Amino acid sequence: MKKVSIPFQQVSQLSKTDIAYTTGDPLLSPFYAHQPTLKSFSDIIEERKGKNYPRKDLVEVLRGQYKPLVLKPAVIENIEALIAENTFTIVTAHQPSFLFGPLYFIYKALSTVNLAKAVEKETGSANRIIPVYVIGAEDHDLEEVNHAKIFGKQLVWEPGENGPVGSMQASSTLSVLEELKSMLGEKEDAKQLYDRILHAYSGKETFAEATQALIHEFLGDTGLVVLNMNTPVLKRHFAGILQHELLEQDSSKIVNESIEKLNEVGFKTQATPREINVFYMKPGLRERIVFENGQYKVLNTDLEFTQESILQELEEHPEHFSPNVIMRPLYQEIILPNLAYVGGGGELAYWLERKTQFEHFGIPYPMLVRRHSVLWLDKDVTKKMEKLGLTEQNLFEDTDALIRNYLEKNTEGDLSLAEEIQALKNLYKQIGSKAGAIDPTLETAVEAESVKAVSGFEHWENRLLRAEKQKHETAVNQIRNLKDRLFPENGLQERVENIIPLLLKYGDKFLLDLLDALEPLETEFIVLQPDPE
Repeated sequence: MKKVSIPFQQVSQLSKTDIAYTTGDPLLSPFYAHQPTLKSFSDIIEERKGKNYPRKDLVEVLRGQYKPLVLKPAVIENIEALIAENTFTIVTAHQPSFLFGPLYFIYKALSTVNLAKAVEKETGSANRIIPVYVIGAEDHDLEEVNHAKIFGKQLVWEPGENGPVGSMQASSTLSVLEELKSMLGEKEDAKQLYDRILHAYSGKETFAEATQALIHEFLGDTGLVVLNMNTPVLKRHFAGILQHELLEQDSSKIVNESIEKLNEVGFKTQATPREINVFYMKPGLRERIVFENGQYKVLNTDLEFTQESILQELEEHPEHFSPNVIMRPLYQEIILPNLAYVGGGGELAYWLERKTQFEHFGIPYPMLVRRHSVLWLDKDVTKKMEKLGLTEQNLFEDTDALIRNYLEKNTEGDLSLAEEIQALKNLYKQIGSKAGAIDPTLETAVEAESVKAVSGFEHWENRLLRAEKQKHETAVNQIRNLKDRLFPENGLQERVENIIPLLLKYGDKFLLDLLDALEPLETEFIVLQPDPE
């Protein structure tokens, strides 16, 4: 693959906080614990040594979750390695997404696999570093994860259920997969790809299990371990903090203080805490717990608990309690012997609000690592770019500016009246000075005439530009279409497009090539395209 790196500052679609963290803005340094460098990991490992992690339960849970799958040696080895005190993890997480969801679902996984390899190499053979993809199976925002855009068409899974998405029936996806089958076509490669996808979703009880199977099918050979933390065995280890949240409600105050400090130095809030940051969860149900009139109530239900009865419920059924986005990072870091969390800009922004919360509960805070962001250019795109004289850097420019630059390079005349406009302003300034010396009120009148005259020149400049656009209408439309294709609705390709068309075109080799192309801890936006033939 040909690779070009673009500074994050040149990518307008990225947030201020995202750019600031990735470029090392010192204003954010109080909100994280470790510099994102390979050298930092030795110190982080020392912090983790001697900590009590539920390794035995973790391994048993993973063995059970992988039992229905055809295990791959790298995954088996990594799961069993987690029992040892010198084994640590690099973690990413996401809700289970239909057919992988947007491209960044895959980029998160590959970033995590690459970083785990690099950290193991950096810290020596005494340590094992395992890449882990946590499936947020408790999330109930179905509309965020029930679709995939493939070949320009949106495939939508509508299960007709409520509650945690990960617990919904996997069988309800099969009718949508029939649509995918017809889209992929009848060629042998297409049939093989579809069969692998269908096998992942078939015979699985829940959507979380199907998502785990899908990731395992395509990325299992990398050793990536997929974990669903929605299990009573693991929840029991988090019950103490859940109880504290129900009784003391500390997290809201602690996180809000961090949010206020972030706002003071110019960064926006990512996730707003509630008084109680815990949901009550049963099959088909996941609703917030609130404390009103001395009772714990579950919103949108008739369920109510006294303090005594809700603590008894937590003791007997910890699986009925689900952390929200404010508490979920704590749960993850209690269960896993984790060194770093790999996430996108939005995720890292809410992790930056959590450092003091981790300190309050005495939980080690991981290194925060920005996942790779990638723009993929296929051969058709690169041919159009070459014809239009565009570089990879040009693609990140504003569309109108890009068109204007193209026209200025490809027109015989001069489209800019900037010199003439400046000369006009200078002339009116001279006239205004003379008029003001005679009568100060006349200077204001001259300024008004200046504004009118400059506006007229700008109008003619726009007419020149429109006329030139008409002469180059084909090229102008190609530039617009190219930008719309690569930045749909002025967003990022990785947040809209899906991996399946690329797997169909290039096979699993595409994933291996991505692994080779993406260097751990890169801090720039990556543009990739096929090697020239």
